Amino acid sequence: MQEVDRQKIFWHSRRGMLELDLLLVPFATDVFETLPHQDQLLYEEFLEQEDQDLFKWLMGREAPTDARFNGLIQQILAHHRLGN
Repeated sequence: MQEVDRQKIFWHSRRGMLELDLLLVPFATDVFETLPHQDQLLYEEFLEQEDQDLFKWLMGREAPTDARFNGLIQQILAHHRLGN
């Protein structure tokens, strides 16, 4: 089973774009460790995407081309709504 580097995940969640940081950093800090291993790997893959794509997907302006990200996006947005 592929091991996930949690420290790397936290730092890759920091994108330098305020809108993304406000969504991804709290998710990585509060939720990531509770995700099933497959979802952790998917989040790691999600973070490999371009900032512009992540922004469009998380703001609901476009749907991701990879439908596997849809559930993850919903979890990120739900966590953000709970935190505010």
